[in-house]
Amino acid sequence: FLSVTEDLVRRRAEHNNCEIFSLEEISLHQQEIEKLEYLDKWCRDLKILYLQNNLIPKIENVSKLKKLEYLNVALNNIERIENLEGCEELKKLDLTANFIGELSSIEALKYNIHLKELFLVGNPCTEFEGYRQFVVATLHQLKYLDSKEIERSERIQALQNYPEVKQKIREQEQAYFLKRVREKEEAQRRMQERKDKKQKQMESKLGFDSPDSLQNKENRQAEGDKEQEKWRTIEDDEEDRRFWEEPTPYTPESRLETHRYIEEKRRAKDNIRESKKREKPLQTLVTAEGKVLNVNVPKLHFSLKDDEENNQIILDLAVYRHLDTSLLDVDVQPTYIRVLVKGKLFQLVLPEEVKPDSSSAKRSQTTGHLVVSMPKVCKII
Repeated sequence: FLSVTEDLVRRRAEHNNCEIFSLEEISLHQQEIEKLEYLDKWCRDLKILYLQNNLIPKIENVSKLKKLEYLNVALNNIERIENLEGCEELKKLDLTANFIGELSSIEALKYNIHLKELFLVGNPCTEFEGYRQFVVATLHQLKYLDSKEIERSERIQALQNYPEVKQKIREQEQAYFLKRVREKEEAQRRMQERKDKKQKQMESKLGFDSPDSLQNKENRQAEGDKEQEKWRTIEDDEEDRRFWEEPTPYTPESRLETHRYIEEKRRAKDNIRESKKREKPLQTLVTAEGKVLNVNVPKLHFSLKDDEENNQIILDLAVYRHLDTSLLDVDVQPTYIRVLVKGKLFQLVLPEEVKPDSSSAKRSQTTGHLVVSMPKVCKII
């Protein structure tokens, strides 16, 4: 799972010169976070925390944020309200579109005496009969629930009916808990099915299914890489179609499963891309007949000067002025010179034979160019 990392927090703290200990506001929305941790240790001064549209299943590790005034955890996988007692200054809590079915867990918010606004729209508990009455009667400090102001008359009425409403809520919670047990079992079954299917596909590709499958695999390989890629794409499309068309209930499990599926597909595409990069044919530097070729992959300007006065050949290679010298690798051979510039190859055939051992390479102090001096083998007559 993905949790909150220091690197992520620093990157999101650009407005605070990447300092995190004094941060008062941070936005960590849409970061695929699956576990909420460390923030109460790193950012004690936080007043506003945005965590919407992640995959967080539980409110945790925020209780030491004593200055926190606004917490937004909308569109996550949270099922109950908890661990917020320590947020003494909490004024606004947004739990829109989560999976809170345990409505009685709002009782934990009684300790947040400054809480004025609460959002629970899009949670299963809002479907319960008596939902609004129960919240209004339980949390006396609230001024707004789901953007609607709580009138004094509404509170008085809610308090009068509180015992019966509370009983009703408990009964509906129990029914919801039983439904959740079934949903979790169903999600487990689906996950196992997908796992078994994947295992079978792997075995089939490795030729474990039947004596013919090895022959099929060899035939596929013989048909050429393009045909195989086409076949793989059709298979992937079919799997995609099945996955997206299969009706599933909207649950924390299905939301997580969808995320995992998308992530898996993305990784597979990245792997194919990487393998294609690796499969690129190696550049020919020397022909089969032994002829050395001129190569300029980094497309750099250069000049080759015959310094007759000092009996040497000088190569001036226009490498980028700010390029770190550690990213240059020079190899002088008797008949050619080879330079790696950030892993890209430059190779040049020399007009005369030179002495590799006596050659020297340095950076020009004026231009930053690489200057290689190569003494000739033949002495001046």
